[in-house]
Amino acid sequence: MIKEQLNVLINLAASDRSIVETEAKTIHIIGKASGFSKEEVDEMMKHPKPIGNLSGLTEDQKFENLYHLIQMMKSDGQVFKSEIHFCEHIAEKLGYKKQVVAELSSKIYSDPTITTDRKAMMARAHKFLIK
Repeated sequence: MIKEQLNVLINLAASDRSIVETEAKTIHIIGKASGFSKEEVDEMMKHPKPIGNLSGLTEDQKFENLYHLIQMMKSDGQVFKSEIHFCEHIAEKLGYKKQVVAELSSKIYSDPTITTDRKAMMARAHKFLIK
């Protein structure tokens, strides 16, 4: 499942036509924490796969995908409309209303070493789940 998460992040990073160094660094940090080698992550970035069906994920997995996706969007210090639209599109594929991106974006930091209260964030995101 983590491979699919990384693929979603790679697709977001590439949505503005290039993966910048800070985005690649974030992808590598998440990949390493998930047990992937630098070479495996580099290969995934060279050849991203289309995003598959995300509806079978657990609520925790959906939130983790969304959290990392927003974190990646902010990682290079610039947020493009194409990235926001991509995040909203993926949020909907995950079963959230697209407004969840704006709600969580102000509370998620671009630096993966800075964490927020995940339980509180998950509760906020839960309000945006499509029933």
